[in-house]
Amino acid sequence: LFASRWLLVPFYLGLVAAIVALMWYFGIEFSHLIHALTQGEGSIIVGILSLVDLVLLANLLIIIIFAGYENFVSKIETGDHEDRPDWMGHVDFADLKMKLIGSMIAISGIELLRAFFHISNFSNVDMAWKVGVHVTFVVTGLIFAIMDKLGEGKKHGAGG
Repeated sequence: LFASRWLLVPFYLGLVAAIVALMWYFGIEFSHLIHALTQGEGSIIVGILSLVDLVLLANLLIIIIFAGYENFVSKIETGDHEDRPDWMGHVDFADLKMKLIGSMIAISGIELLRAFFHISNFSNVDMAWKVGVHVTFVVTGLIFAIMDKLGEGKKHGAGG
């Protein structure tokens, strides 16, 4: 039963493949950015936001891959290698949840900003849904943060 944790490895490898796909798409979006240089400031900003959106998603995938692998499959032994990220080995499920919701809020915010740059392409109902989804993510993030803070206080209070 304990060995069944290794069944998660193909999922993490699939996420690595997703990062490769994002890298390909990043190249396509970057070529659009070069074309946008001739179309004005709004197009450049939207192009840059698209790149930032992809980078945030790739960062999120890296965090999920490493933290998930270390939490559920096996420790990643890198010793004291200078390139080891500080957060590696210290991200538990609660931290992962907060990083996930934080990234979702950032990505949602970028999508909302992108929509505002092309507001004429969206109906009022579409924009209301976009704002509503973003507000939902923000409220959810606040609730998660409050719950984690309350849970953290109980952990420290119980031990001492």
